[in-house]
Amino acid sequence: MTVVIRPAQPSELPALTTYPGDDERNASTAAYLEQLFTTGCSRPEWCLVAERDGTLIGNIVLWAVPGRDVPSDFVLFEPSDAGTGAALLAEAGRFAAGLGAGRQAHVLDIPAGAPQYQRDPQLRQSLLAEAGFTMDRDGRRFVWEAGRDAMPAQDDRLTWRSLAELGPEPFVDLLAELLSDTKDSIMGAEVAELGIRGAAELNFREMTEMEHEPHWFEIGYEADGTPVALSLPARNPGSAVIGLVGVAPAGRGKGYSTSIVARGTKILTEAGATEIRGDCDDANIGMFKGFLKASYRNYTDRKMFSRALGQEVT
Repeated sequence: MTVVIRPAQPSELPALTTYPGDDERNASTAAYLEQLFTTGCSRPEWCLVAERDGTLIGNIVLWAVPGRDVPSDFVLFEPSDAGTGAALLAEAGRFAAGLGAGRQAHVLDIPAGAPQYQRDPQLRQSLLAEAGFTMDRDGRRFVWEAGRDAMPAQDDRLTWRSLAELGPEPFVDLLAELLSDTKDSIMGAEVAELGIRGAAELNFREMTEMEHEPHWFEIGYEADGTPVALSLPARNPGSAVIGLVGVAPAGRGKGYSTSIVARGTKILTEAGATEIRGDCDDANIGMFKGFLKASYRNYTDRKMFSRALGQEVT
């Protein structure tokens, strides 16, 4: 039977593909898609479905940073089977390239959970590889919840000064220093492509596009005035996040990774957050330990993939 890939019809939103007997999953994914529309991360016309004999058997939804007109990622990928999954990925690539995207990214969480419920991770990874995706990061995800997890203690060794006081230049300078020997695989690739300064400017600019207040972004200084810690907590469309953090080479080995996570937690909870998420590269042992010591739990692992969108998908 032929599988047809097409834009979803209005009557098929926001549920898209549903699974009999799995009401929790169906309700969760429908609510998530509705949230994507509300926050501007997606649009009804960016929802593609796979249809066979009048029945929806799969879907894929393009995703963008709120305010951008070109989708950079996709979410809610339901491949059903290998053939359907390959067809959905091919059409998602063509569709995004037609809107001006040069790359396309996707994340895979293991173990799977709400709201995307990414069943059969082996099939998904195989489909991504066959469609030209490579893994950019093997990451670890963390969560802190008020009332469940202890509030991390603040580090009185550091004095914090904010973006509102300092302006952006010291933040870019410190970020460039951090990137000189970063253990983050994605940032390392950005340094290789853009140079240290260019990668620092890109990362800081992307953080400023997230929801934040200027006083949230801070640099931590040691007693002698040396800047050693970078804390950029923020909110994304899904939750409050620790965001971009780092310890300068001069401050490493002193436990400041925990101090930064604790500081971001304090800032975000004072702004009303009751759940905070964070992540780091698997190779970044310092930040991994920093999250755990700050009372965060490693609730899932996240693999990040991307591919170039060339002539083959236009």
